[in-house]
Formats: sequence, structure tokens, C-alpha cells
Amino acid sequence: MTSNVFSHLRLDGTMVTDPAATALAAADFGGIVNRPPRAVLRAGSTADIEAVLPVAAANNIAVVPRGCGHTSLGQAQALDGLVIDLTALTEVHDLTEDEVTVDAGATWNSLLARTLQHGLTPRVLTDYLGLSVGGTLSAGGIGGTSHRCGVQTDNVLALDVVTADGILRHCSPSELPDLFHAVLGGFGQCGVIVRATLPLIPAPARVRRVKVYYPTIDELLACQRRLLADGRFDFLQGEILPTPDGWVYMLDVASYYTPPHEPDDDVLVAGIGFVAARDKIEDLGYWEFATRLNETVTYLEGTGEWQALHPWPNLLLPDAKLDAFMSEVMADLEQADLGASGLILIYPMTTAAFGTPLFRLPEGSTVYLVAGLRFAMDAAKAQEMVAGNRRWYDTAVSVGGTSYPTGAIPFTSADWTRHLGTAQAALAEAKARYDPSNLLPRRFA
Repeated sequence: MTSNVFSHLRLDGTMVTDPAATALAAADFGGIVNRPPRAVLRAGSTADIEAVLPVAAANNIAVVPRGCGHTSLGQAQALDGLVIDLTALTEVHDLTEDEVTVDAGATWNSLLARTLQHGLTPRVLTDYLGLSVGGTLSAGGIGGTSHRCGVQTDNVLALDVVTADGILRHCSPSELPDLFHAVLGGFGQCGVIVRATLPLIPAPARVRRVKVYYPTIDELLACQRRLLADGRFDFLQGEILPTPDGWVYMLDVASYYTPPHEPDDDVLVAGIGFVAARDKIEDLGYWEFATRLNETVTYLEGTGEWQALHPWPNLLLPDAKLDAFMSEVMADLEQADLGASGLILIYPMTTAAFGTPLFRLPEGSTVYLVAGLRFAMDAAKAQEMVAGNRRWYDTAVSVGGTSYPTGAIPFTSADWTRHLGTAQAALAEAKARYDPSNLLPRRFA
């Protein structure tokens, strides 16, 4: 029936219903849930999306936009609906000395490759760059510079969005600001982001990266807090890693520079417990550093873990409650709870740089991202991990934490209400204005 509904449309892309296409759109990186759509629009232009949405609305067919599908619990799926695949929309339209306008289907990897030709970079890059611009802007987009610059949604100048009525609308903080703030971090439920204008800054040529390994989490957290306060590093993260002898706690920091100006290593490592025989300083090109996870992905592809199930939770904790939360999480955690290559990301961010209404933060001037990179080789283990994620979430909420809801944490309507808090009213108003027929996914019901 779906193909008949859309058969009269002249599309630049293709509307496909074959099992291979719907199977791809029924899955995501998490691999945990599988919701087959009726059809997939492989959009060939913004005009395709403008044409399809009113027809879908008239026929009560739910629509979900999809970039690279790097979510963990079906956030980019549409059971018996229509998935709009944006990955063919990759054009860079304008690039000046301080901003770029790019299609939503472009990956951050391809965008960075283009901007670096002009010596420029976005302010915030995700750790893994194989994500679409539209996808991360629909969620938030956290990276190693978020402690200074906020998330990617805090670094957007303007958007082009197709709303449910098929109208292409330009929005920004001053033009249709209600739509602008409803789609940034809104998971595609008030419109389909098709193009974004982003600020650019001069890219550094080199990166001085420092890794310090601590035997206790207290040492890692104390050092992260010190570095967040003194601001000496451009990039600030941390990891909790399993070893045969137990957990080790790694500080991962970097200073950006362009010769002839060069950081002093002694100044960089002063007071952070650096031990030359144990720890590491390396010097990398900026592109090499930005794409550092490519080697990890290649390794995981070789072990089969990149194709495994990924029940990854993402939590945000207030600094004042972090130590108690981590003590509870780590009390009985074993490597098997994360998988062979699993780890925990943990790093601080100051909230002063954050301003996206739908990116929900705990109270306080400093928050911590705690993300469990879990790998499950079978469905039973994945469900066990998802249940563990839910326990982590309930504990986080009890101490004022929130979720970054791209991960594998099942949410109820009550969870969404609590999560959104004061932002819910404005979102509901935007939903009623730009998608009154509930064509697009009502994530936050």
C-alpha cells in the first residue's frame, strides 16, 4: 500500500520497500530492538522530503528521519512507518572564514575533511566522527571540548527544517526560535533537519596528548576537577578501563597548538601525577587526533564487537553526587558486565557553555558524563546489560542526574516528563504548531 500512496510523486531519490532496505532501517548501532518500517525514502533532495511528508500525514503514516543510525535503542526506527534516509544529502553549500552550511546527511568526518582544507574546524567534535550532522544535532553531540564549548547543539547558527506540512522553514535564535529550539535535541519530532549553518574556528595544526593512569578513581576525579578549573587543556576526558589486575583510571587530555608556538610538556603535566615510566605524551596532527577512533573501530571489526549488540547508557551526573554514584556503580562491576572491549567514559563539563533547552542537565555548575560502552555477543546478555543500565539510571535520577537519551535506557512516559521538566511546555507548543497530526515521532510523550 505504501508504494501506491507515494507512487504519484516525482522524486529525486527513491522510495523502497524491499526486505533488504527495510531490514537496514529496522536496526541501529545498538542492535537490540528491531522495528521494520513499511518503506524507506532514500532522499535525493530536500524537495523529496517536502513532497513526502504531507502525503504521509494524509495517510496516517508515521515518519522518522535517520542519519547513520548510531543510536542504541531504536530511536531512529519507525515500526510500520516511513524512515527517511538522509545519508545521500551531503553537500557543503557555503564555507566562509567563520561558518559553514552543510546538508544534514553529511558525516562529521566528511565535514571536517572539507573545513580543514581551509584551516578551519567546528568547535565541538564527537569522539567518533562517523555520525551525521543532522543526527547529532537532533540529540546533542558531546565531545572532548564540551567542557569549554558546550554540546554541538549549542554551536548552531541556523537550520533549515522541513515541518510536517511539507514546508521548508529557515530558523535560528532570532527567526522562528520556537522551531529552532524544538528541533535541536528534539529527536526529529517537530521537523526534519535538512541543513545546518555552523560556526567555525581556526584549526590547530598539532595536538599534544597526555594520558595518565591512576590506580584509584579518587585520583582521576580530583585531577579532572583541578584541570577543569585551571583550563590548561583544550580537550578533557577520562576512561575507566579493565585490566587483568582490576580497574585502571585514565586521564585523557590534549593541548592544541600551531608551530612555532608549542606547549611546554613540564607545564602541561605539572601537578597531575604524571609518571614517565607509566604514562604517555604523544604529538599528533589535528586530523590524526580527531580521527583517532578509526584504529579502534578497525580492531573491533576484527573481533566482531563492532557488529555486536551495543547497550550503551549515557548519564549526566551533578558533580556533588558523582563520587557516591561511581562508588555504587563500581562496587560490584566486572569486566563481563561491559564485554571484552568495554569501558566507561567519564569526564567533566562546566554548564556555563550549555544552552540547548532540550539537552537536559543536572543542577550545578559542573556535570559529569558517565557513559558505559558495553558489548554483548548475544541477546540475553544485551537484555541483562539493558536492565543494568536502568538500575544506573534510577540511581542517577535519585541524586539529581539525567540521561543523554541516545543510549540503551528504556524510558516510560513518566521518565520523559521528569526528564524534560520545565522544557516540556514549550516543546508541546512547538509540536502542536509544527506537527499537529503527530506525523513525526512523539518521543517525549
